Amino acid sequence: MGQQEKVATSLAGAVSEGISASLAAVDAELDRRYPGDPGTRQPVHTVYVPGNVFDAGTIRSWGDQALAALDEHAADARSFAAVLGLPDALAEDVYGRVRAKLEREPIEDLRVDFEDGYAGKDEDQDAARAARLISEAYENGTAAPYMGIRMKCMEAAVRDRGIRTTDIFLTGLMENGGLPDGLVLTLPKVTYPEQVSAFVRLLEAFEKAHGLDAGRLGFEIQIETSQSILAADGTAAVARMIDAAEGRATGLHYGTFDYSACLGVSAAYQASDHPAADHAKAIMQVAAAGTGVRVSDGSTNVLPVGSTEHVHEAWRLHYGLTRRALARAYYQGWDMHPGHIPTRYAAVFAFYREGFEAAAKRLSAYANHAGGDVMDEPATAKALGSYLLRGIDCGALDTAEVDALTGLTRADLDRFAAPRRGDLTGTAP
Repeated sequence: MGQQEKVATSLAGAVSEGISASLAAVDAELDRRYPGDPGTRQPVHTVYVPGNVFDAGTIRSWGDQALAALDEHAADARSFAAVLGLPDALAEDVYGRVRAKLEREPIEDLRVDFEDGYAGKDEDQDAARAARLISEAYENGTAAPYMGIRMKCMEAAVRDRGIRTTDIFLTGLMENGGLPDGLVLTLPKVTYPEQVSAFVRLLEAFEKAHGLDAGRLGFEIQIETSQSILAADGTAAVARMIDAAEGRATGLHYGTFDYSACLGVSAAYQASDHPAADHAKAIMQVAAAGTGVRVSDGSTNVLPVGSTEHVHEAWRLHYGLTRRALARAYYQGWDMHPGHIPTRYAAVFAFYREGFEAAAKRLSAYANHAGGDVMDEPATAKALGSYLLRGIDCGALDTAEVDALTGLTRADLDRFAAPRRGDLTGTAP
């Protein structure tokens, strides 16, 4: 091969070096504030159970109740599909996967509730019991992938109680084998970033007391007040809350009913598809983008109980809200009742099954520089990889079928879904 022709330039190397030096602080700030998605599994839902009700059989009981609801109100794939409007091509597959999921892993994320849902008489004992039962569940293999508590908030009236419950619960975990990998804490009704900072100080003190690595304890921030979206000075308070968490925030969870009531929305119209809800979640989504903090939708309080006609109406509502959220990139939501989880999984599985073949072919074409009828950018390849991984993690897709259609391993998908900063300008791994 002949010698390459020298390309002429006009600027000295010092110019580039000077520009890089001037942006060093910005580079460091980008890395700190926007590390990107953590690349870990995100549960498709969160279930919360009052601390005075939670027991060792809660998870299996929810699965059994959900299966019983299917048996009573949609005993086969055809009837379930007819209720939800599932296409015939997906009916058997989705129904079978839903039943298998309810038998194998009925709850992906469970929060023992010591806030609004709690009606116990001895919170100390209930918090200690929750710690013991969760530790035992992880030890014997009956735990949900993610489990933890929602404590009371940092407002003055309940602050001491929330701190004490958190301390009792975490201490109980340490006494029963240590902190499980799937531990999640949820801080509700956050109004000011200073409340987030206060919770960080609490967790720091606990880590120091037990010799834990700094930052071991993370938490979700529940957005339930208008002040958490728009501060008094007109800034987006939720963005400041993420910063105040000092890298510990793992999620932003939308509280449908508290937030709606805060804005004066009447009870009949409090729903996750209300314009006020859409506005709040859009702000949360933009504030969290790139930070590694994930956004979760709220719930519906229309329960699938009673007559078959009412159950079917509630299922259709819940299925539609879940599909709507998925299309808007809210991949997690809250479920209030065992009867909600069949339609949660049906909506999630249908979402990933419907788009699987097209997404797999597009990512394969991108990875192999094969072209096609869509010209995808690196950022879209990231989204495609994430889509396929989410489908695998929840049980909507099987690893073997994804491998067969994409020619990519799980490690390849991981690199596409959670690239290091700067990798989005590159090509296939």
